Amino acid sequence: MTLEIRPDPEEVGRARKWARSRLAGLGIAADEPLAETLILLVSELVTNAVVHTGRPALLRLSLPGGPPAPPAGAEPAPSVTVRLEVADASSRAPVPRCAGREATGGRGLALVDCLADRWGWSPEGAGKSIWCELDRCSQPREGAAPAYGVQPAAYEDLLFEAF
Repeated sequence: MTLEIRPDPEEVGRARKWARSRLAGLGIAADEPLAETLILLVSELVTNAVVHTGRPALLRLSLPGGPPAPPAGAEPAPSVTVRLEVADASSRAPVPRCAGREATGGRGLALVDCLADRWGWSPEGAGKSIWCELDRCSQPREGAAPAYGVQPAAYEDLLFEAF
């Protein structure tokens, strides 16, 4: 599933609405914690693309190699991976930089790092694709920060930007 994003900050809200509307088709209930995390990640990655590149982007949402969505009313699959990608026309890599405690932005990729099970970026055509994956497991997963042995405070002085 793909959504074209115009280089306009109002597109972030449209991207969140679009992603919410697609969750049921992927077998993810809107009230699942996975859904809320996914919507936050959509917001962060689309914001980075729109604000830092000023160019159109593509938002992709998929279940790579996952089982088909269960029928309505059926129990969700115990383990499914959802992949979110935002591709833009800028070839500039995501660059971390330090930010002061009072900065009002720039912590998007730190959030992605803490919330996603995996994330990264790769060249795509003349630009790049930033992606992240979330696993829906039958057991609630441990928070990302403790799982990596890092507390959220470890990120407080870093500013991440995606160009």
